[in-house]
Amino acid sequence: QVQLVESGGGLVQPGGSLRLSCAASGSIFSIDAMGWYRQAPGNQRELVAPITSGGSSNYADSVKGRFTISRDNAKNTVYLQMNSLNPEDTAVYYCNADVRYTERGRVFRFWGQGTQVTVSS
Repeated sequence: QVQLVESGGGLVQPGGSLRLSCAASGSIFSIDAMGWYRQAPGNQRELVAPITSGGSSNYADSVKGRFTISRDNAKNTVYLQMNSLNPEDTAVYYCNADVRYTERGRVFRFWGQGTQVTVSS
């Protein structure tokens, strides 16, 4: 089994910054894509930013220029640096990882438990 453990959420004032981390552990041969999603109360979960194993990334329009996703493949960890936060960024943030147990095995998607980010003065 694979576990994803997130950290770094919390309360921050508008304009502030936070850095989220998500570390994967368990029976992992390799990880393809990783990413961050978020879900605000009453809203559907939305994709914030994915990143491939090679480091290629994309961003939701709402976070472009403010958020940066990165990963450390040696540590099976993905990060989300969030700058210039505003109240609309308030949500539970979830990471995901597409894991292979063997070199040519199928991909299984795992999710973190979620970490709360609240932007408020």
